[in-house]
Amino acid sequence: MAAQDRDAPANLEDLIPDSAVDNPDAWAAQGSEGAAEDPDLSAPEPETPIDTTPGLDLPWPDDIAIETFEPLEPEEEIEFAELDLGQAEVAFEEAETERLASNLVLGFPQTEPPFSERGDFVERFEALSTIEELEDEDANVAQLAARAREDEELLGNLLRVYGYYDGQVIRSIGAVQAGEDAAEQSPSVRFDIIPGERYRVGSVDLGNLSAAPDAELLRSTFEINPGDYLQSDSIVQEQFDLDRALGENGYPFAAIDEPQLLIDHERVEGDLTLAIEPNGKYVFGEVTSSDPAFLSGRHLGTIARFEPGETYKRSLSLDLRRAVTATGLVSSVSVTPREISPPSGDQPGVVAMDVDIQRAKLRTIAGAIGYGSEEGFRVQASWEHRNLFPPEGSLRLRGIAGTQEQLAGITFRKNNFGGRDRVLTVDAYANTIDSPAFEARTVALTGIYERKSTLLFQKLISWSGGLELVATQERPPDIDGVAQPRQTYFVAALPGTILLDETDDLLDPTRGFRLGGRLSPEASTTNGVESFYLRSQIDGSYYQSVSDKLVLAGRATFGSIPGAGLLDIAPSRRFYAGGGGSVRGYGYRKIGPADELGEPTGGRSLVELAVEARIRTGFFDGAVSVVPFVDAGSVGPDPTPNFEEIKLGAGVGLRYHTGFGPIRIDVGVPLTPDEDDAPVAVYVSLGQAF
Repeated sequence: MAAQDRDAPANLEDLIPDSAVDNPDAWAAQGSEGAAEDPDLSAPEPETPIDTTPGLDLPWPDDIAIETFEPLEPEEEIEFAELDLGQAEVAFEEAETERLASNLVLGFPQTEPPFSERGDFVERFEALSTIEELEDEDANVAQLAARAREDEELLGNLLRVYGYYDGQVIRSIGAVQAGEDAAEQSPSVRFDIIPGERYRVGSVDLGNLSAAPDAELLRSTFEINPGDYLQSDSIVQEQFDLDRALGENGYPFAAIDEPQLLIDHERVEGDLTLAIEPNGKYVFGEVTSSDPAFLSGRHLGTIARFEPGETYKRSLSLDLRRAVTATGLVSSVSVTPREISPPSGDQPGVVAMDVDIQRAKLRTIAGAIGYGSEEGFRVQASWEHRNLFPPEGSLRLRGIAGTQEQLAGITFRKNNFGGRDRVLTVDAYANTIDSPAFEARTVALTGIYERKSTLLFQKLISWSGGLELVATQERPPDIDGVAQPRQTYFVAALPGTILLDETDDLLDPTRGFRLGGRLSPEASTTNGVESFYLRSQIDGSYYQSVSDKLVLAGRATFGSIPGAGLLDIAPSRRFYAGGGGSVRGYGYRKIGPADELGEPTGGRSLVELAVEARIRTGFFDGAVSVVPFVDAGSVGPDPTPNFEEIKLGAGVGLRYHTGFGPIRIDVGVPLTPDEDDAPVAVYVSLGQAF
């Protein structure tokens, strides 16, 4: 090799000395230290970038030299192109600013023409800004810059929403002083917004709307006209209003395409096109059912809130769908208009309403358990077939097993009988009651026809009327373990009720009031003596929402039974007070006149008052409420209410709010107890106390 050739060029000898050639192993053993000490390894300072080229006999060109790089000097003045917005030059340092966060500022340098929608614009941007979501401690420059680009695009889109199609958004990112110490700096972004001139509506083309018989009425619902300011929100809203007007004025097959907007920057206008095809005006025809043996079209027609021949309204079609759903008999339902005859001249066409239904499971088993420290346990169970007698004829078997009551009953119910939400109920039952006031063995048959509120359709006015036939054997409580003789009563009654309900919720109202009345003329026969009397009762309740977490509620009840003496009225038909739905803190039916042994006998007048505060807590995502309450009640032997002896009770309750109503637990204490009243009473049930 060349390194071993003694006749090699001198420049190689400078790199590899003769000692390395004579004894390479010894030279290598010297290591780097020896190499450093060898004077032959030191290289002279080059006069050119490369002094000598090893193995190459080429001279360095004399006319090539690498000069030192000089840094560029910053220019003191940089002129930017002026924004051609048809307005005077703006000075950003004099712009009005709004600081939305510690790291976000909006600047508004334009004063003419004014930014007419500025307030709403800022509010919407603040709600959508990604910088607003960025926590201060996470707001480094890189993150802020990334979100600033998104917000800049958002601002541009919002400007176009409000009709500013020549708007400019100028973004700058810097640092702002975060505290008194000037060293504390945090990144901040500023957007200077120059909206420019706001565009207006040019021409408005609503397609074939003029072909509709009532085109002028429909056009008046679309409140966008040439010369109005352009705003995308308004176009969408007016399109919705026009679509609703078509659906509510007889156009079930109307079609509306997406709006098209052609922007003309020279005219500073936008031409709006909304292709509309009314496709004829129609009236309602018959209602048909896909399963007539289950729910016939004739029955569905009685549920509908329209009659054949009335102008088609989409809202009534949707209402029919909700009403069929509310029967609880279907798992799915759709209502579709179908043309029977087309429009002809000035005469509208006719559409049938096709109701397509899928059957739901119809058998239900239900149960409930309740407990009151004075009433004891109460277990309820029922079996029901909700359409055993189509349409909507149900049969229900029910039973109660409790400390004070046992019952077996059968109920037939016909929903939507003779009209919407009208119910015919026939009920037969036998029960026994063993209460502190009386013992009773009763057999009864009742028939009630009513118009009632439902969870889907809460009525302003509800009413009921019916017939009640009762045969009952009753006696007072045992005396020292000795049973008293039974007395048999035969009672015929015509009960009627009416309720005015202006509350906001059927199960858990927060505002409004309820006012109800009950009248029941009754004839009673016992021991050959006939008696006639009138059971009457008025109930009122009021609800006031003080805040999102506090509802105040109050209740008052007044009752009277004129026309017969107390002993001529069956004990089960008299008034009583006390218990979870009456005066809490006292036993069930324990308030009122008593016999010589202190047992309640019931009375012919009733007064009940209650007030409570329903306070929402933060527990379980706000599902738990605390309810302090005060109740009062009195039962008198005469038809006129007696205020001389009023029982007071107070306590606190818990409510756990579920999707089907609140679960209630109340603990009450009697404030004016008798000797045999318990110190504490506990009540558990579903729903509010009133």
